[in-house]
Amino acid sequence: MKIGIVIPAHNEAMTISACLKSIHKAITQLPSTILAYPLVVLDGCTDETLALVKNAGVDYIECDYHCVGRVRDIGIRHVIENGATWIACTDADSIVTTDWLVQQVSHIEQQSTDMICGVVSVDNWAHLTPQTQEAYIAHYQDMMGHRHIHGANLSFSSKSYLAVGGFAPLPCHEDVDLVKIFEDQGYAITWSNRVRVITSSRLDARANEGFAAFLANLEKDNL
Repeated sequence: MKIGIVIPAHNEAMTISACLKSIHKAITQLPSTILAYPLVVLDGCTDETLALVKNAGVDYIECDYHCVGRVRDIGIRHVIENGATWIACTDADSIVTTDWLVQQVSHIEQQSTDMICGVVSVDNWAHLTPQTQEAYIAHYQDMMGHRHIHGANLSFSSKSYLAVGGFAPLPCHEDVDLVKIFEDQGYAITWSNRVRVITSSRLDARANEGFAAFLANLEKDNL
């Protein structure tokens, strides 16, 4: 088994190092029979993200799409061409838990699955109102069998990904679109809260309708 970990990044100098450090730690928990490696897809970066990725000794490719669907897809196809049989997606502003990859492997070994939809924990509520935190907790189903979809915590088999055509070239909701395709075509999906990522609570969204925008709208509604 070879796991390709794909991380899109657009001007993520503030967060990319912590992200890559957490991924390295998760990789070290895997048995020696499983290979895993990260690939950062630098999308039109004009800050220090590239230098930090180089400093971390992590593989990268560069593009200028400003479209997360295209960015994820080019990275995934790159790692598949280099032998990856399982793809794990996260985001540059997120930190994966130490057992992130171990839990994915455990699910695969326990039952046949083509895709795993994991959960996210929010890193910091201090700059948001208590009402926003309460509204989020009331909305979020942190349990097995949840139905949340996060590009920051989505994994799947390479074979299935190629069979369905991959991520669509969408500027947002590319993750929701891909999961729907898997569902519509009858692929086995595991909805797990054992596979967890800690994601940023920043409100300056990279995608107009992504997680940051969701939090910003909650905050606006609760002011």
